[in-house]
Amino acid sequence: MGWLFYTDRRVQTYADEKAEITRLCTFESDIRKTELVKACKVGSTWYAAAKVTNLDGTPVEDATYVTEPDGSITFGAVFLTRYDDGCWGYKDIEEGGGPNASRAPLALIELLSDLKDPDSYAHAWRQRCRDWAAIPDYQEGDRIKLAAPVTLTDGSTCQIVTATHYRRGRQKRRCYRIEETGGLVRLSKASLAGSELLSSAKGAASPVLAEYLAGRH
Repeated sequence: MGWLFYTDRRVQTYADEKAEITRLCTFESDIRKTELVKACKVGSTWYAAAKVTNLDGTPVEDATYVTEPDGSITFGAVFLTRYDDGCWGYKDIEEGGGPNASRAPLALIELLSDLKDPDSYAHAWRQRCRDWAAIPDYQEGDRIKLAAPVTLTDGSTCQIVTATHYRRGRQKRRCYRIEETGGLVRLSKASLAGSELLSSAKGAASPVLAEYLAGRH
């Protein structure tokens, strides 16, 4: 499905967006109903978990999902969104379509029903979401080894860096100090996938404490 924009501009705020995602995930046919279980916005993308149940109480039979003990199934969906000249629009993709957007929180992924096919697009999408969630949130002073060398704009590479920051006006912005050169580089979160913490700033002794202890010997 392509993009659909609301030219009446009725969607303008976060609350408006969530209400519309809820509406899009709530519908009923003669035999089944679907309702939103959870929706999370990451960047401009909404991730949703929607539950399907049969109106007569019988278990939902589905080729993709394992039926839950209560007879329902819960699937994942992605809603890409953007504003164009003040008009909100969305493009929806079920997890079985293998969406490229793969940053759904683990709390949402855990709500989804098990999949029957471990080689399905949905299974791969869920794993990409888990891989993204597993990327560490490094702290100031952490020494890190990247999974693979990163090529910089000048053609050089770096692999071992230390988390630090620089100031731009009143804002602190995350960057990394290259061990080989001492230069600073900005790294995307994706480039930290599979990285290894070599030493933690939290585990390092305080210089003040170290000096105090040294003076006691």
